[in-house]
Amino acid sequence: MAQTVNVGELPLPQLELLKGQLDQEVEFLSSSIAQLKVVQTKYVEAKDCLNVLNKSNEGKDLLVPLTSSMYVPGKLSDVERVLIDVGTGYYVEKTADDARDFFKRKIDFLTKQMEKIQPALQEKHAMKQAVVEMMSQKIQQLTALGATQGATTKA
Repeated sequence: MAQTVNVGELPLPQLELLKGQLDQEVEFLSSSIAQLKVVQTKYVEAKDCLNVLNKSNEGKDLLVPLTSSMYVPGKLSDVERVLIDVGTGYYVEKTADDARDFFKRKIDFLTKQMEKIQPALQEKHAMKQAVVEMMSQKIQQLTALGATQGATTKA
């Protein structure tokens, strides 16, 4: 169960620790969203590539990637079926329409995941900002207290 803490009551060293923890959480959530966007972009590109598969392109020459930097010549012989990488080295044969549906589901799923993470990220940002403001106030109070004590010592 979550416990609420008044940041105004925390001493400066604990505020610094809390800020560090919030920094890590913000970084993790931001990184998660960025990774989800990268994967989503790959699915969008794959879905868009399916538009090339039509009867008018059947039999045309193309380059088939063997690695990221090596291609071999080939011919587009079947525009009805594709192989989809479903992860961990497994491929599934689907029709072009089924592949579009598959990619659409994946894109929608990733969009929902990002939408779930976004509010948590905004909340952590707000919490971090509140901690930073409290730290600033405490530092100003300590500075003012030090200046007051210095003035009374000189008098």
